[in-house]
Amino acid sequence: MARRSTPASPASAKATGAEPSLEDQTTYVLDEARMVLPGIQALFGFQLIAVFSDRFLVDLTPTDRALHLFAILAVAVAVALVMTPAAFHRQVQPRKITSQFLSLASVLITAAMVALMIAIAVDVYVVAHLVLQTLGLAILVGLLTAVVFGACWFGLPRLRSARRNALLST
Repeated sequence: MARRSTPASPASAKATGAEPSLEDQTTYVLDEARMVLPGIQALFGFQLIAVFSDRFLVDLTPTDRALHLFAILAVAVAVALVMTPAAFHRQVQPRKITSQFLSLASVLITAAMVALMIAIAVDVYVVAHLVLQTLGLAILVGLLTAVVFGACWFGLPRLRSARRNALLST
């Protein structure tokens, strides 16, 4: 049985000054998708369980129930997007790795993170509205959640990238 070699880490490639190969980069992107997927699936399961709780129909407003459904759909979209790179690679290019595939995978995983961020923020709003019983405060909590996730998942990486590019250009 052939054993698949483990690619060098991005840090080790950086230390040697070598750019990771397309194969290594593909392994990284597919591993990233695999690492995110269990958390998304767990969230999806909890979202589905909530719908079958007695409190769902009794304590949530029709608007909050609709928003929870929207959040469930956003998580389902996130699952589809995060699984697409592996499915695409397996069916379209099982023996070939291209930079176009890496670009597509990056876009899909980023889009999945946007859908996941929206789903989490909406469900945090729903829970906050139920707990706090104050619409304005619940909206604020949901928006702050979106801001924190957006800053961590998108702002921080872009800031780091901009700083790196500024250092390289000097």
